[in-house]
Amino acid sequence: MNTILAFCFLIILALLLLSISVGLKYYETTRRKKLVSMLRTVTESDGQERHVNLLLEENGGRDAMEAALGSINFSEKITNLIAEAGMDWTLTRFGTTSIVTMVAGGLLGAVLPINSPAFPRALLVGLLAAFVPLMYVKKKRGTRLGLLEAQLPDALDFLSRSMRAGHAFTISLEMVGEEIHEPLGQEFRALFNEQNLGASLDRSLESFYKRVPLADVRFFASAVLLQRQTGGNLAEILNRLSQIIRERFRLKGQVKAASGHGRLTATILTLLPIATLVGLVISSPGYLDPMLNDPTGRRLIGAGVLAQVIGNFFIRKVIKIKV
Repeated sequence: MNTILAFCFLIILALLLLSISVGLKYYETTRRKKLVSMLRTVTESDGQERHVNLLLEENGGRDAMEAALGSINFSEKITNLIAEAGMDWTLTRFGTTSIVTMVAGGLLGAVLPINSPAFPRALLVGLLAAFVPLMYVKKKRGTRLGLLEAQLPDALDFLSRSMRAGHAFTISLEMVGEEIHEPLGQEFRALFNEQNLGASLDRSLESFYKRVPLADVRFFASAVLLQRQTGGNLAEILNRLSQIIRERFRLKGQVKAASGHGRLTATILTLLPIATLVGLVISSPGYLDPMLNDPTGRRLIGAGVLAQVIGNFFIRKVIKIKV
């Protein structure tokens, strides 16, 4: 009995030590990745300082051919999307997830009770399912950017109050990173770390805007750079900028309330035909067979899907109001 207890104790101790070792290894790896990322941001320089005009569009200095070739770089775009979503995914994990969802969608499409060739049906459903991880990442990105945008006025007010109290701009950035909740606190800590490691203010603010691609962040970066060049009361500028952002939030709320009926109409008109089709397939599996087997019926189905897509597109365009 004592031998069994001692053996169990040794197993538990070994598992505990293994868990501690794995945890410490993971913490050290994470810390090393953050440090390497900060050092890469500082050292990636073309050898000369350049003025960063963040109020200009990013593609303003490129011709049509360069813009077209840049839009083909899917891996960079996916990497940026994942980073802006605040996720720890890699391209390998994203690709693996897409393949898994595509295979699962293909198997689901193959077993659907629809009287049509199995391979085209499975291929179509699989291709649609392959976009599920991309839509998930975009959803996470939109949620995170919305939260960042909502936290920015409070962060600017904090910066303004800190500078009025006599703190330097760099020290104020550090205080904002420590006091503001995630995810904006993390971004301001990254901005302070880049400054602390020797990066120029232009490059640090440019990296900040690339990580948080919001118009308000661009205005903040431009205001700081302009104040550094021309002088002025930066605390007052940041205070006024936070007030403008809050007024824009109020206007966006009014526009969202006014366009709520249109958004609900677009959702119902989009989902109603799909729900009707699914209900018919489940309740009467052979009800749509004559239409699917007839060439005219297939053309009518294609015309209906095309009309649905066009109608949804125009409804979205009407109710989408930029503020």
